[in-house]
Amino acid sequence: MKAWGVKVEAQEPGHPSPLPRSTKRGSLTPGWSIWDLWISVPCHPQSEEVERTQGRGSQLQSCSSSLERIESLITSFNFLLLFSCGRIFSEEPLGSGSAMSLWRCVFIMLDVLLWPEFRAASLPLNMDSVIQILAQIEQEAPVLHPTAPGLLLMSGSPMDFFQHLFLSGSPSPTELKFDLLGPELRELASSLIQHRVGSGQEHGVVLAPDGSTVAVEPLLAGLQVGLHGRRSTAIPLEFKASLSEVRAAHKEDGLTSAPQVSTTPQDVEDISLDSTILPPVQANSPTSVDNLLAVTLARALGIGFLPDPGTHTPKGLGPDGCWDQISAPKTFSLLYSESPSTLTVAFLNGALDGALLGDYLSRGPKPLPPLSHLLTQYYGAGVGGDAQFRSNFRRDNGAKLISQEALAQQVWGSLLLIQELEPSHPQLANLSQGQLAEVATQAAKEFTEAFLECPAILPRCRWEAAPYRGNPRMLNLPLGFLYVHHTYEPHQPCTSFSQCAADMRSMQRFHQDTRGWDDIGYSFVVGTDGYVYEGRGWHWVGAHTRGHNFLGFGVSIIGNYTATLPAAHALRTVRETLPRCALRAGHLRPDYTTLGHRQLVHTDCPGDALYRHISTWPRFREVKNNV
Repeated sequence: MKAWGVKVEAQEPGHPSPLPRSTKRGSLTPGWSIWDLWISVPCHPQSEEVERTQGRGSQLQSCSSSLERIESLITSFNFLLLFSCGRIFSEEPLGSGSAMSLWRCVFIMLDVLLWPEFRAASLPLNMDSVIQILAQIEQEAPVLHPTAPGLLLMSGSPMDFFQHLFLSGSPSPTELKFDLLGPELRELASSLIQHRVGSGQEHGVVLAPDGSTVAVEPLLAGLQVGLHGRRSTAIPLEFKASLSEVRAAHKEDGLTSAPQVSTTPQDVEDISLDSTILPPVQANSPTSVDNLLAVTLARALGIGFLPDPGTHTPKGLGPDGCWDQISAPKTFSLLYSESPSTLTVAFLNGALDGALLGDYLSRGPKPLPPLSHLLTQYYGAGVGGDAQFRSNFRRDNGAKLISQEALAQQVWGSLLLIQELEPSHPQLANLSQGQLAEVATQAAKEFTEAFLECPAILPRCRWEAAPYRGNPRMLNLPLGFLYVHHTYEPHQPCTSFSQCAADMRSMQRFHQDTRGWDDIGYSFVVGTDGYVYEGRGWHWVGAHTRGHNFLGFGVSIIGNYTATLPAAHALRTVRETLPRCALRAGHLRPDYTTLGHRQLVHTDCPGDALYRHISTWPRFREVKNNV
């Protein structure tokens, strides 16, 4: 069934995409092609010491330079081949021999024509590629470091008035030169810097090392603001009376000079506005907009929750999706694609990352770190060695950055600005302040309750689940129980996406091949990496608690918890965040009960230590005739 994830076969290590080969690697015998020359020149990795001291971006940069030298060699070589083809066409009479030569020349020209396409697709769509782009800019033109994110953003499409108002320090058109990137990175950058959704696919997104998918555009916008400091822009704007003149100046200058508005530095603490002025109290409309939140979250949330001109209902939050392959991702398809919102999980991930990192840059010590190093840490072990300040915990950190009430004010203020800057906007033209306040309130509420306060659940396709065997049976929602398990095997907690995903595949193989079940038994599995992994999910009967699978969800924490407890974040996920979101979505009954596996089945699961701990939870209940 379509609801179950697809199985993705991993590529051979070192080959991000299938390469046609006519002979052995490195041989230039009859029948060879350009592709053989490509794979015959290796990109040697740097030493561990260089990678440790200079960062992952430096190593990737080394590989990029090697690839560019290869490309130059191939271009020269193909020119000689095409010259030979020209001699064939001009000197040889048409016969059987020349016909064979003609066909060879046709294939040579196809190689030449198709090479740029292959080059553009050679780098996978993952965060390492984004880091590589920034590392190249930092290495080739250090003076552009403060404007690198803006440089990338402006290269995709001209900034609109709203973006130009808040993205201070953006480069001028004379700086918009991508020669320093080289053709491969230039092609990649142009494909990533504009987020869009269409035809069931999402573009401008990359796969991060933690298993999450991230939109690049809002991430870069947050970095750009952070490099130049958070500002508070007053409302109403001082240029409101002469808005037509401002637009004319922008048009004449090619959107290179931002309107002159009243801006003052503002710390994070100052953004938490008084909750008594939460919309829709029209008499207390927002007085300022924070530039960092405006370009990352507030504007996008406001537009996403405006009534659609066709349906007159907002699209709201959008879906997650699946990569064509995890080892070398190229295409990202949405899990459901019927007129999806642009507020996808990937976009919200990128917007949160942009806000968090922009805040860090604006408050951090000077000199500012290279962005390539900052992203390597944030999508790795943690910024400055802080394991909590990394992408795995973006939702927890985002909830600390701004409250729901303050976000509603920021969304409302952003909508007011857009209404002034774009009076012909089809979704805003006829809306009153009160209606904008209602939109902002709903947007902030949905984002906070359905995203920030819910655990990040990685879909089956992300851990490369095998197909379901047989026909899954639907659950009759809402359910009344949450059954807590530990996996026992794998014995150790998983602390990274690669390890957790491998554990999920291992458990699925055991459940399907050894136990003969249709799929992995659990509804959800919780890792110590900060993520929840989808098993059978919210809608399908599991195989986790014999005799009770129809009545509740089986949630397991990876590891053996006979003598020790899981990490605090994993415990909080099972106790609070996962059930809270299940209640909100109507998957659990308001009076649901939490039970340990051993209360219903003859087993030691979920381990002595974990069972003693869950017996203190408010939803825990003793069971008569405990097995």
